[in-house]
Amino acid sequence: MKPLKLSMLGIRGVVGQALTPALAVDFARAFGTYVEGGTVLVSRDTRPSGEMLRSAVLSGLIATGCQVVDLGVCPTPSLQLAVAEDDNAVGGIAISAGHNAAEWNALKFVSGQGLLLNSYQGEELLDVFHLGHFVGAPWNQLRPAREDRAAVRRHIERVLGLLDVDKIRSQRYRVAVDCCNGACCTFTPDFLQALGCEVITINDEPDQPFPHDPEPNPRNMSQLRALVKASGADIGFAHDADGERLALVTEDCQALSEEYTLAIVADQVLARSPGTVVCNVSTTLAIDEIAERHGSRCVRTRVGQAHVVGEMLNMGAVVGGEGSGGVIFPKLNHAHDSMATAGHILGFMAELGLPISALAGRVPAYHAVKRKIGCPPERVYSVLNRIREAVEEEPDGYEVDLTEGIRLLRPGEALHVRASITEPIIRVIAEARTEERAEELAEQLTARTLAAL
Repeated sequence: MKPLKLSMLGIRGVVGQALTPALAVDFARAFGTYVEGGTVLVSRDTRPSGEMLRSAVLSGLIATGCQVVDLGVCPTPSLQLAVAEDDNAVGGIAISAGHNAAEWNALKFVSGQGLLLNSYQGEELLDVFHLGHFVGAPWNQLRPAREDRAAVRRHIERVLGLLDVDKIRSQRYRVAVDCCNGACCTFTPDFLQALGCEVITINDEPDQPFPHDPEPNPRNMSQLRALVKASGADIGFAHDADGERLALVTEDCQALSEEYTLAIVADQVLARSPGTVVCNVSTTLAIDEIAERHGSRCVRTRVGQAHVVGEMLNMGAVVGGEGSGGVIFPKLNHAHDSMATAGHILGFMAELGLPISALAGRVPAYHAVKRKIGCPPERVYSVLNRIREAVEEEPDGYEVDLTEGIRLLRPGEALHVRASITEPIIRVIAEARTEERAEELAEQLTARTLAAL
């Protein structure tokens, strides 16, 4: 099996197997055709394949007559904000596989509003790609790429403008950061220093390989925990490769589940501005309880930033995100933004005079077990259909939610099995009040999934 995910999100796969320069050129040509020329911004993370794919993407865009602006190594939310604030920009392409391992890469397509393409736009782009009739600009209308290396600086200034900088500076926080040798290596330390923090970093060399899988979760945070302990840091931040997701280590060296990131932010935002919080169906049940606590509403969508953002716009939500560690601040940008998340969390700590462990302690206690089961893409939906038929016949007291995959609900428990939108796998998630019960439920759902393969 050559892993490749081809969807409304663009393309994502293992470089040199399924994801090739030729495919990247054709998708860039399709995007250039779809946006009918104009200015397109391009960014990448620090993967070894990034420069190769950048060259392919630039070639494809230039061939369709686009004016390309190359942002270089740049967090994806910085690209999205730059597109949204550029009156001439018709879209953007982020070359990054985010949380995936180093052998993977991806092209993420951004609309002229700075949003990841929604399902309708993504289908339209796929139609252009499959049709294969791309615009070709004549030789005398081909424009060389321009460079813009200030997009992240502008992003930092925008985030600082949302925070009580003086209050945060007065605390003189000591902050440990694992940059994962990714796109945030220089920018996050600069941002935190602007907030008056003493910053201690590890894995801050963008020309070096990822030191571990760039998915920010407790399994990949042992180095950061050790750094927090050795340095006496007030908090630890773990990045993914392109500045979308963030996970936390407390001052007492506890690596929090990535589910806590949105939960902590939602609790604090809704306490100040009650309203609607939007998350996906895989996100912790704690979000529902937090919303209820503050007289607010939790609305759930299919998995994926584009689905969450679409519903946030529809509902006028005050905050949103996903249980992967991605948080969306609509006053800034409708994008997962780890730098903004770090700044807001420090702001909440400073305003309340509380450590991060106290903010985490306000989150209703749930334990989640997340597993991955390899499955060829062509078999995923037949497997899920067999599971759906079985649970609908014998729901065992669960409410069945088919928003995405199969989600089973009863008080204090949730089970979810679905196709991954980023990898050729089936995801199994079980959540309960105790770790033992979550493990038990995960075992049951895993066994049922394997039996359906």
